Amino acid sequence: MLSLRDFSLSTFASRLRVHAPQLAVNLVLVGLWLYLYRAMFDYLGVIALREDFRTNQLVLVGIVALILYQVHTGQFRVQLETAPRAYPLPLALALGGTLGYLVGERVLDINTLSATLFGIATYGLVGLWMSPHSWRAGLPAALLLIGVLPFGEHMQTFIGYPMRILTAEVVRDGLALFGVTSAGVDTILVLENGVSQIDLPCSGVKSLWTGALFFLAVTWLERAALNLRWLLIAGLFAILLFAANLVRVGALVVTADVLNAPLVAEMLHVPLGVLGFAGACAGALMLLRWGNRQRTENIVSTAGPREFSIPRFSLALGIGLCAMGLLYAQRPEIGLGLIAPAWNFPVALHTEPLPLKPDEQAWLTRDGAESATRYRFGWEGLGGTMILVPSRTWRAHHRPERCFEVFGLRLLDSRAQLIAPDFPIRAVTLRDPKGEARLDAAYWFQSAAHKTDDYGTRIWADTTSPGERWVLVSILFDQPIEPNDARATALYRALDTAVAAQLAP
Repeated sequence: MLSLRDFSLSTFASRLRVHAPQLAVNLVLVGLWLYLYRAMFDYLGVIALREDFRTNQLVLVGIVALILYQVHTGQFRVQLETAPRAYPLPLALALGGTLGYLVGERVLDINTLSATLFGIATYGLVGLWMSPHSWRAGLPAALLLIGVLPFGEHMQTFIGYPMRILTAEVVRDGLALFGVTSAGVDTILVLENGVSQIDLPCSGVKSLWTGALFFLAVTWLERAALNLRWLLIAGLFAILLFAANLVRVGALVVTADVLNAPLVAEMLHVPLGVLGFAGACAGALMLLRWGNRQRTENIVSTAGPREFSIPRFSLALGIGLCAMGLLYAQRPEIGLGLIAPAWNFPVALHTEPLPLKPDEQAWLTRDGAESATRYRFGWEGLGGTMILVPSRTWRAHHRPERCFEVFGLRLLDSRAQLIAPDFPIRAVTLRDPKGEARLDAAYWFQSAAHKTDDYGTRIWADTTSPGERWVLVSILFDQPIEPNDARATALYRALDTAVAAQLAP
């Protein structure tokens, strides 16, 4: 007598023989899809393995566990034993996401954007083997899975800058109503008692990213409808998060600079952020639940597939995937490799060329840098190394903190420092794990008309003045540098003058 296990295995084997031809066709389609997106797997592997993405990895494990549980309970079922069906919305996502991916890889080459399009298009492809009801129900989970990608860094760069500007303007105008004037709304507020940095952590971008994950998770667990009301609640949630951050920044500026109580402001920094975020999340949850109770319509489309015969559609899908796979091309490496400019350093700055290794030179110049020059320097008792990278595109520049960490240094602190009202630099504190020695670094981006410590500002400058020549100046000292060290300040000014002379029309 066959046991239940034997019966199940024999039934499975019988079904496998029956559906083997269709499974083979579907596996070919999946293989073509993976080939089309082959460039993504190295990047996704980095996210899955590198220690600096540990938070993303932990969130990913939790989401995958929930998805597997939903699959086990039968709420999500991918029917790979059947032929794909041309459901309009999944097919539109699969094709539209792939076309966007092909264009993005050729023009922008932003890994996180490409990975996002890969996730969206892949869920669209999976929808060709799912019922419309199951596919719609799983859409929040798919978006949540995509949301685990490291958007924080890119959001800080592309969204953080205008959000910081807006935050600074609102805080400035609010203080002006109470008779407190400020000068400058870009990255700093210069008040009577010093400098208040409205920097990346104060832009509210991190809370937007975390809030988006929370909102998608609640949408999934509450089985909320993805309709216009859901979009309105999501927009209101974003406004609540921005308002909470705005109140926090205003409170910190008033406490630290107007009331002259920086210690109290430091103590309030984290609690105010947590309370504001929690309050906004609670408000969004109540609105979402209220919207679910008020919902009477069925959001799940049960419309059948378009009039395509299954064999023809499978063949058309395979041909389309082959064509897009052949069309795929990454943005070419356009490092110009020009002869490094002759920097006219002052006589007091003793420099010695320190050639880069071929792989270092290639990495620094492959995205459009004109050159990359490293020097060993000595200045009034200070020593260290510095790199100058001129370029006409932001893609050739980067945050030097990444380089320091790649070379094994541990990042302890990174903050803006004003050398002059129009000359901010980024002061970086590092630690060498080998000897536990403290090291200091500094960098800034400079054009003929502007200087900034903010990578986001550097990127946005390309949108208003494309092709403008900028130089990244990055310095790593051999010894600790105090914030008000006159020798370091004089060095920054000397390098500023040398770079300005090189950039002059």
